[in-house]
Amino acid sequence: MANSNVQIHPPAEKKTLWAWLIGTFFGAGLLKPGPGTYGSISAVLLWYAAAHLLHPAPAALAIGTTIAAILATLIGIPAATIVANESGREDPGHVVIDEVAGQLIALIAIPVDWQHAALSLLLFRFFDILKPPPVRQLERLHGGTGIMLDDVGAGIYALAVAQLIHLRF
Repeated sequence: MANSNVQIHPPAEKKTLWAWLIGTFFGAGLLKPGPGTYGSISAVLLWYAAAHLLHPAPAALAIGTTIAAILATLIGIPAATIVANESGREDPGHVVIDEVAGQLIALIAIPVDWQHAALSLLLFRFFDILKPPPVRQLERLHGGTGIMLDDVGAGIYALAVAQLIHLRF
């Protein structure tokens, strides 16, 4: 799964609309270069906007972000599987719902300011690219499960490091 250019079969002629909307996170994954970064930035911007428009208590924001991450993961697994199959690729780069889910996890318990949001984004992208153990192993799971869970793992690493940094400073 590490190589998004691995062709597993020819692309499908028809596309499943709901899966492509979710899988590409409403087209963010079609942006170039670096579609994964666009998916992560989309998640940060939505989280930041929701936090500033709704003004939830920190605990309510953490719970809402956790629910959003779980939903993105649960809906993302079948969507990513379908888009991968219809693309004819094991892990197509335009599937970014995995980055959205992972980024949301990285945002779960951070203060709502641009500095912490930027730190969360940088940490998530770092761990998503580095894929420290066992993140790399999660990537090898079949279909959408592997596509999604390596980013969930990267999000957990990013959240843990962001919390350590926040507690330290």
